[in-house]
Amino acid sequence: MPVSNALKRLLRIRDLEQEQHRLALESAMGELRALEAALERAGARERRGRGEVAASAQSRESAERHPALTEVEIGTHHANVLAPRIRRAGVEAERRMAAFLSKRMERRQAETLIREGEEQEAIEAARQSQQRLDEWYLTRFMRESLERDRENSSSNGSMSDGSESEEIPGAQPE
Repeated sequence: MPVSNALKRLLRIRDLEQEQHRLALESAMGELRALEAALERAGARERRGRGEVAASAQSRESAERHPALTEVEIGTHHANVLAPRIRRAGVEAERRMAAFLSKRMERRQAETLIREGEEQEAIEAARQSQQRLDEWYLTRFMRESLERDRENSSSNGSMSDGSESEEIPGAQPE
């Protein structure tokens, strides 16, 4: 039985679904990486502000201290805002990864069904081919055997001396 067109269409649909889920996963992972990079920049801004606060404390310049403290506050605020967004983006990325893996498994199942069907078709075709070959050989053998029997019977009939003797296969002539 040939692989059905419906099964082939199902495989194409599964391919498309897997591709869509892969793109959604890449998007979620890109968003997560962007948020993590923003968190890193916020941490660097906070560290830079703390360094400036320490430098202004040593130089005893209060005018430099205020912008440095603002940098620390901004960096801390950004980190506090980004942390829950990163957690949500991580959860979303995990959800999309699970959906992608599920679709990949479904596609592979459809591929397996098609491959097994094609293998069965190939086995059946080989079996039928061998059967036709066997039938051809048997027919040829039987035809040649009948022709030999006819030739033997016609040659025995013309060489006969009038006494009909039946030959016994495997018997010694007298």
